[in-house]
Amino acid sequence: MVKNVLLIASLTLLAFSSQGQIVTDSTAEKMLLYQRNNGGFPQPHGDPIKYDLPLSDKLKATLLAEKPLLDATIDDQATTREIKGLAKAYQKTQNPVYLKALENGLNYLLTAQNSAGGWGQFYPDSSGYHKHITYNDNAMIEVMWIMKYAADCTNDFEKIDKKIAQKAKIALEKGIKCILNTQVVQNGKSTAWCAQHDRQTLKPAKARMFELPSLSGNESVGIIRFLMSIDKPSAEIKNAIHAGVQWLESVKIIGIKTKDIPDASQPKGKDRIVVEDPNSVVWARFYELETNKPFFVGRNSIPKNTLAEIENERRVGYAYYGVWPKVLLEKEYPIWEKKWK
Repeated sequence: MVKNVLLIASLTLLAFSSQGQIVTDSTAEKMLLYQRNNGGFPQPHGDPIKYDLPLSDKLKATLLAEKPLLDATIDDQATTREIKGLAKAYQKTQNPVYLKALENGLNYLLTAQNSAGGWGQFYPDSSGYHKHITYNDNAMIEVMWIMKYAADCTNDFEKIDKKIAQKAKIALEKGIKCILNTQVVQNGKSTAWCAQHDRQTLKPAKARMFELPSLSGNESVGIIRFLMSIDKPSAEIKNAIHAGVQWLESVKIIGIKTKDIPDASQPKGKDRIVVEDPNSVVWARFYELETNKPFFVGRNSIPKNTLAEIENERRVGYAYYGVWPKVLLEKEYPIWEKKWK
């Protein structure tokens, strides 16, 4: 039965080609099996798909049977990574099957865009925080880059259907508007963004137990970097960039850094502590919405003033401090500002 299913799938793929010999890409072939019927890709067991691993006949048959599932996501670059991979594979092989799969992926993202112009972490799954506009780990921003490539027909997207390219252009404009509309305002002054925003109110929203509504010293960087890629930016976009950069400058923390140390008493044999370093500049992952004060929160959802106050599992398993804005502020923004001031 398994062999028959695989044979039918192979013949179906071959039917797409009018060439005598089809050039294939091993990774893209695996992507075809994982792609759901709606064009999106899953994240099995919550982890990115490992395309470097071989697929058994049993797993191939399972993946074919799972194609109708509605579990596609943009979390951890799922779907966006595969779309870029299929685009690159098509450019390399000119295999029309990869172009078709690429376009199916783009159509999935276009369908998944909500009325506010944003993308939730999952679609069509809207349970819990899956429905929120998700900047967390650059999920929506990765989609925005895909829309930009598709709208401009660049970066391996040159051969996509022109109707899809036009739809991507419209989606791109809606997405930019969503970004501008979700920038948090404090006392009349624009600041930064939360890792996730309610798709209806556009206000900062809670995701996992340790991800409370806040201003993000991480995700805001990816958002600003994307806005800076826009050619001939409007005054509204310029203002958003300037405000975001000013906020990042205002909340930087000078004189400390984190350090991992051995600790046999802890489950993973280590701990993470904050130490003084006069040459170090860091940012917190979470800042209070009203005060811009850094806070730290574990799986009990209770905000704490210091990293040491939350459980070891979260201290060593999540990035509460980082240098995410460093390159943006020191190199990229000055170049952009000189060009578009």
